[in-house]
Amino acid sequence: MASTHRVAIVTASDSGIGKTTALMLAERGFDIGVTWHSDEEGAMKTCREVEARGQRAEAIHLDLSHLPDGAEAINTLIARFGHIDVLVNNAGAMSKAPFLEMDYDAWRTIFTVDVDGAFLCSQIAARQMVKQGKGGRIVNITSVHEHTPLPEASAYTAAKHALGGLTKSMAIELVQHNILVNAVAPGAIATPMNDMDESDVEPGSMPNIPLARPGYTKEIASLVAWLCDSDASYTTGQSFIVDGGFMQANPQFKPAE
Repeated sequence: MASTHRVAIVTASDSGIGKTTALMLAERGFDIGVTWHSDEEGAMKTCREVEARGQRAEAIHLDLSHLPDGAEAINTLIARFGHIDVLVNNAGAMSKAPFLEMDYDAWRTIFTVDVDGAFLCSQIAARQMVKQGKGGRIVNITSVHEHTPLPEASAYTAAKHALGGLTKSMAIELVQHNILVNAVAPGAIATPMNDMDESDVEPGSMPNIPLARPGYTKEIASLVAWLCDSDASYTTGQSFIVDGGFMQANPQFKPAE
């Protein structure tokens, strides 16, 4: 049955930033397409919480490590709802290794998920938005490392820089269709990907950054939700850094001993 509400697909919304974003968009009246890679139980819990907010939820497995076929899950979700208004590319992968030791297969894995996956999901969503003729929103979750390197993580740093460039290219090309494209670049947020939960948000626990703590997922998701809604109608091609002041201090370079 086609949805009568606005529809947002949020990739990797089984936990962390993706889940909080899905719930905030549900509170704004969106039906939600939930995707998961390894945590089906988490995805089902997100769906129940979306439904508790009075909105429809549909979940599907999304594996961006196997492309292009993996991205077809986005087409399946669009078919279930009948349309799409918003895509949030939150799914991503990360690994660390010194540059001189970085394995090519590990390098390609990060690029496949973080860049190729976002490209294909965005292309599927944007083509449908163009067909619908009503515009839309795409938000890419990058990282503060879209703007500054993370030591011993050359693949992740390069992939997030690439996703930032893709965001700008999409924004320029899709604006004629009233599809607005932006990025949100989080710093250290208390998420499973960072081996934290929100109980770890303790004042003073990260003294190397100005706000001296990790961020809550809501501090990212609230900005994403704004970018997806009608108030953000004059914003495209931007990357919004939300990092507790990390970029001001940038405390990560350690000279060789």
